[in-house]
Amino acid sequence: MSDTLDSALLLNRAEELIDLARTAGADQADAVVVRGRSRSVSVRLGKVENTESSEGDDFSLRVFVGKRVASVSANPGFDLKVLAERAVAMAKASPEDPYACLADEDRLAKSYPDLDLFDATEVSTEQLTDAALAMEEAALAVSGVSNSSGASTSAGMGGMVLVTSHGFSGSYMGTRFGRSVSVIAGEGTGMERDYDYDSRLFFADLDAPDKLGRVAGERAVARLNPRQVPTAQNVTVVFDPRVARGFVGHIAGAINGASVARKTSFLRDRMGQQVLKSGLTLTDDPLVVRGSASRPFDGEGVTGQKLAMIEDGILNHWFLSTSTGRELGLPTNGRGSRSGTSVSPTSTNLALEPGTLSREDLIGGIANGFYVTELIGQGVNMVTGEYSRGASGYWIENGQLTFAVSEVTLASNLKQMFMALTPASDIDRKYGHASPTLAIEGMTLAGL
Repeated sequence: MSDTLDSALLLNRAEELIDLARTAGADQADAVVVRGRSRSVSVRLGKVENTESSEGDDFSLRVFVGKRVASVSANPGFDLKVLAERAVAMAKASPEDPYACLADEDRLAKSYPDLDLFDATEVSTEQLTDAALAMEEAALAVSGVSNSSGASTSAGMGGMVLVTSHGFSGSYMGTRFGRSVSVIAGEGTGMERDYDYDSRLFFADLDAPDKLGRVAGERAVARLNPRQVPTAQNVTVVFDPRVARGFVGHIAGAINGASVARKTSFLRDRMGQQVLKSGLTLTDDPLVVRGSASRPFDGEGVTGQKLAMIEDGILNHWFLSTSTGRELGLPTNGRGSRSGTSVSPTSTNLALEPGTLSREDLIGGIANGFYVTELIGQGVNMVTGEYSRGASGYWIENGQLTFAVSEVTLASNLKQMFMALTPASDIDRKYGHASPTLAIEGMTLAGL
């Protein structure tokens, strides 16, 4: 991609905005510019259905007047002076927020690493189209596949500039390329759907279109003719890595400092206590070279370090931004993320570290169980930990995946599930949430 982030121009514009805010009466301020460029192509049954291209720069200004804070955002072409004055006027009319603040000056990054997040490869619309068509063609070629839900490809880039009134000025940018395909197997009421996808920072790292299409088709065919299984039974449930990544997201949500401060996490009183089975570790690392969720500094100008959020089952850290940390009486750990005009804590490259058993050995030790490939619904209560979701996948008999199963409900409580986890060794770290195959003992399975 030849179009790059003109950081010098945007840094100068952000610095000017800060100066105008101070002149208008702000005690402190920060300005963020987020630039995005993207192109995508969607095809279905051999024909292009949609081609999209977008680009934009979003400016955000946050000002502090004493303990009062306000944020405004605008598109390019706005009057800097008017925007700064409007933000300060809004702050003066806002209620006091005892926790709103910039990051402490001694926490600001004085330098930050190059994490190799940008790929300059030029990808044309024709290349995107050809890859989408190739994915769909490979999927439709699988015996038993009867229709296509479509295939899509994308290429994009994004960058962020951050300037604060107390000395931070920095920028970074990254690229993102994606491919996905979804197809249908079977006919009539016996149809089943499945998919495959890939998303990478570097174009050359993407899985080949024909591989993605073939896997999507084979998955859809394997789901045909699902059977019913006895309900109201306690079984060992094995989560495929595609599903397990979402499960890691539940752990992340439970240890997010914002949820703890709002008292909406079932782990809010468990700092320093065992929350996962002994031996399990959850890491978060924003500084992974070419990492999917890497960033050289967070949305407040703080460089985070790799943390063992949970180590040997013991909870060590919350995800914290500066304001959330102050509310909890703790310093930020560089996990502040900009979302529009606000800052909130988030994970970066989060991984439930692998165990020692291979996927085959993990499944091989299960006499009767359920291998989950897809979850349905949002039945997770993060306040209580109650878990109830629809699922489909394959029945495990004597250590082997046998027949397809659909229309069942899995139920438990995340507190118990966390303590009953056994990870395999097959972790794939290419996404922001990484997890190996997971086995969880003692879940309740019932008909939908």
